Amino acid sequence: MSTKLNVLFLCTGNSSRSIMAEAILNDISINKGRFQGFSAGSRPTGTINPYALEQLEKNHLSSNGLRSKSWTEFSSADAPVMDFVFTVCDATAGESCPVFPGKALTAHWGIPDPAAVEGTEMDKRRAFVAAFKQLQNRIQLLTSLPFEKLDRDALQTELDSIGRSA
Repeated sequence: MSTKLNVLFLCTGNSSRSIMAEAILNDISINKGRFQGFSAGSRPTGTINPYALEQLEKNHLSSNGLRSKSWTEFSSADAPVMDFVFTVCDATAGESCPVFPGKALTAHWGIPDPAAVEGTEMDKRRAFVAAFKQLQNRIQLLTSLPFEKLDRDALQTELDSIGRSA
């Protein structure tokens, strides 16, 4: 793996969960400097959900440069090589999760889709807060791993375990 580890968060629409994950990882990386986060979708909406932007703002995270985009941008020859690819769609809710080809380590970190929540404004905001916190927790676990002490199989086990954490 390279010195700077490239991480791609994939979801279907690339408007909420994967966008928040990209911003969280890049914010953590400002201090740790070891990661570069990216996000994409198999069927991008083309816009970022306003509740996702609200969560980023409330948590003092930059949304500069974030945009909803297709994962095909990361399959071209001149795209950054990914070290890790995490799907954050919720397969248990019947969402289809994109599959990313390549040599990157992959794991499924399913998060319920906050954009699918119906109800009051408060219900929707609560769903985005919950998704943000779960992503933040998992990304903090990722960035705390002792990469230099783990072989590929052990690292895969850790990544899968993180995907099962709250």
